[in-house]
Amino acid sequence: MVKIAYILLCHKDPDGIVTQAERLTAVGDFVSIHFDGRAKREDYDRIRTALADNPSVTFAKRRVKCGWGEWSLVDATLQALYAAVDAFPRATHFYMLSGDCMPIKSGEYAHDFLQKADVDYIESFDFFASDWIKTGIKEERLIYRHWFNERTQKTWFYRSMEWQKSLGLARKVPSDLAIQIGSQWWCLRRQTIERLLKFIRKRPDVMRFFRTTWIPDETFFQTLVRHLVPETEIRSRTLTFLVFTDYGMPQTFYNDHYDLLLSQDYLFARKISPDAHELKARLGALYSAEGHEFRISGEGRRLFTFLTGRGRIGRRFAPRFWESESSVGRNRTLMMVTCKKWHVAKRLVSRIRAVTGTPAIDYLFDEASTALPDLGGIQSTLEKRARHRRALVRMLFDYYKTDRLIFCIDPASVEMIRDFYNDKAKVRLLEIECDFTDDYLIGHARRVGLAGGSTPQDTLNRLLPTIRYDVRFESERLREMDFSGFQVIRQSADADENAVSLAAFLDIPAEKAREIAATEYLFVD
Repeated sequence: MVKIAYILLCHKDPDGIVTQAERLTAVGDFVSIHFDGRAKREDYDRIRTALADNPSVTFAKRRVKCGWGEWSLVDATLQALYAAVDAFPRATHFYMLSGDCMPIKSGEYAHDFLQKADVDYIESFDFFASDWIKTGIKEERLIYRHWFNERTQKTWFYRSMEWQKSLGLARKVPSDLAIQIGSQWWCLRRQTIERLLKFIRKRPDVMRFFRTTWIPDETFFQTLVRHLVPETEIRSRTLTFLVFTDYGMPQTFYNDHYDLLLSQDYLFARKISPDAHELKARLGALYSAEGHEFRISGEGRRLFTFLTGRGRIGRRFAPRFWESESSVGRNRTLMMVTCKKWHVAKRLVSRIRAVTGTPAIDYLFDEASTALPDLGGIQSTLEKRARHRRALVRMLFDYYKTDRLIFCIDPASVEMIRDFYNDKAKVRLLEIECDFTDDYLIGHARRVGLAGGSTPQDTLNRLLPTIRYDVRFESERLREMDFSGFQVIRQSADADENAVSLAAFLDIPAEKAREIAATEYLFVD
């Protein structure tokens, strides 16, 4: 009889983790939890207290501080596995999950599915021959030792690799292993887990090798399972449905994806939006359901590939199913600061960051050099940012773990501003109205190519009224749009008057708004 021990790796949302554990154990399965060592101790204690009386839940004995792409993720998985093997001798299968996963089949269906074939489910493709890695380094993941994180220590990551390369320090892969690669979301039988744990105790050389590889959670288990288990007992696939965007980021699912998810030939799905409360409730109830029939069509990944491919070759495509609710988020507040003098807007948002702590970004869609975190490539060019603007902003909310975000935008981008106002998020707009001297407008004309360094003064004098009108027109057009939550601060106004608008825009106390508005250098050219 199938009994599943879920290996749950998580780092946030303690209430959601408790609910997930209670849901999975209610039908007779088990859960082993590793809660990231970087997460708050009080959140971990809440989870342990809430689940203390549940005999079907255990915890990793050691909390590992996890980092994307690092050995720490494999270490955390092993800690949860050790705990599960000891605590649940009746578990027949061990299934990797994250806190963002949800069941898309009933527990009854999952047990019957695993009962049908005595096999392991894990993606394992030849590391060197397959095209599983789409971008970035490949062989270098293995032959060089990686002590730095590419996402948080990019300079040292690549510098260390170049030093090893120049000094001829490339290493060999363990000779008896054929390195495999695949998704980290697997489901393995008990005998496979026991063989794997025995192997790593006997082979410290293999452990040393993988500890300094890059992104070992995509190679460690995939390689060892293929080494230890006959090929006939392996299904090279994951039972967790996930698709990736054009930029290598997992696609998020929303409330209107319920029917789509149930029709896929998978047991779980990742990632479910934290705002998709209705979807979570329906999927949560589904796991304990009995007698539910599922009609499997399995078109999800093929449809994704088809529609994405048409977009890449410039052919018009229907709305992508994964963007049918492409929203920044209903419970989030998006605040845009617009000003023709970019340096003034940048000074303002810098001051807002300092006084309120709210994440605030400079000209996100106007300057390629604007500092942004690595979001899988979607942030790499202005064209990509604009084309996937809602997805980009949603990812920034997730990255900063906030429900309030500010960015600057040029007043000429009225259509983009209007698009954000059509989102389900709460959207506000602040215009900074500046005074424009002739010298500034001439400089602006030269910056945008309307004039050059040798343009005669007579020509500039004739051009100035048109440029001044153009700047004024952009401001008037914003007012005509009648955007809700629209506020204005003016260079000609005093700090007290501007503080009123800032307080309304930022939803902060008057004294904090006054502190920001009183910034002496704000309007200096």
